[in-house]
Amino acid sequence: MASRTRTSGCLGAAAAGPPRILRSRCSLLLAAAALVPRGDGQNLVTEDVTVVEGEVATISCRVKNSDDSVIQLLNPNRQTIYFKDFRPLKDSRFQLVNFSNSELRVSLTNVSVSDEGRYFCQLYTDPPQEIYTTMTVLVPPRNLVIDIQKDIATEGEEIELNCTAMASRPATTIRWFKGNKELTGKSEVEQWSDMFTVTSQLLLTVGREDDGVPVICLVDHPAVKDLQTQRYLEVIYKPQVRVLQNYPLQGLTREGEPLELTCTAFGKPQPTEVKWLRVDDEMPQHVVVSGSNLLINNLNKTDNGTYRCEASNAVGKSSADYMLFVYDPPTTIPPPTTTTTTTTPTTITDSRAGDEGSIRAVDHAVIGGVVAVVVFAMLCLLIILGRYFARHKGTYFTHEAKGADDAADADTAIINAEGGQNNSEEKKEYFI
Repeated sequence: MASRTRTSGCLGAAAAGPPRILRSRCSLLLAAAALVPRGDGQNLVTEDVTVVEGEVATISCRVKNSDDSVIQLLNPNRQTIYFKDFRPLKDSRFQLVNFSNSELRVSLTNVSVSDEGRYFCQLYTDPPQEIYTTMTVLVPPRNLVIDIQKDIATEGEEIELNCTAMASRPATTIRWFKGNKELTGKSEVEQWSDMFTVTSQLLLTVGREDDGVPVICLVDHPAVKDLQTQRYLEVIYKPQVRVLQNYPLQGLTREGEPLELTCTAFGKPQPTEVKWLRVDDEMPQHVVVSGSNLLINNLNKTDNGTYRCEASNAVGKSSADYMLFVYDPPTTIPPPTTTTTTTTPTTITDSRAGDEGSIRAVDHAVIGGVVAVVVFAMLCLLIILGRYFARHKGTYFTHEAKGADDAADADTAIINAEGGQNNSEEKKEYFI
């Protein structure tokens, strides 16, 4: 192999017509080629080269501890590109960048895939030395395209998207994003000659929140940075319906007062029809419906029931319900606020939402008042009893047994008692 290398190098130099001294030295090398083994490259240094197609590559052959030996650069076909500072090869894309006793540096412009391969640095020492550098040519994708199965998708539908990166080298990696969220696709690689075409498939179930969101196909490839393409999703969906209570803004719906409701509907496409109806009953004659508004000027208890707003478009129909409960006319107790509960796609609004809260508030007030009165009455009773017992507290004495201590027996004691039975009317008691 070393003999073939040295021989081809000298043949290339001879073909270009080097000076006589050069031809003489090459003759010596050719004569000794079969006897001299290949050098181990211990004094030659080079690096592999990676370049993007169409750009400039630089090949460098450097010598450590140079002794002014001749440096030569050969292409993958073993043709001499440069012998010292002379270029025998008739390819003007190769240009000398630097030449000295310790370095031969050559540039190659407008690199193509055919330029890829091993380039040899040779040093004419004794014995001759050789080392090679590998040039790798990268080819970025020539085209990046997203194809969507359906331009307009319906909410809840699964659609297929394909992203194709054509004619790259090496094969590219494709990544998917929906907005800022990365998704996972399935890729297939096809090879044509020395080029690769990659197709990635993404299956996506779309919702109304995806309408107008970009789907991005991003390429990871060493020859290109930030190469991407995107398509915006277009999703159609059924209307979303809500019932709003315009009047009364707060409070209960009471008999004799007005009620005004508004139905809001939004969808894609925009709803073409919005209508009011009364569930399980006919609409009262005094109810005024104007487009999306419903008005009852004078509520009465016969208006109780569920009122439904329906909206439809090309995708489908949705509705929202309002449950009306008419209360008695207002009292001295101010009415509490009315709360509204809505859900989607069918919503139910109940005018009784605040009733339980108001009843609980009234009950608590009444109970608190009764408890206060009872406690006050008990305190008053305790005070009166205390004053009564305080006034009648002590010891008292009577004169009924006066003189009975000297009697011989009980009968005599009764007779001798002061006052006896004859003086019973004069007995008095004294309280201290």
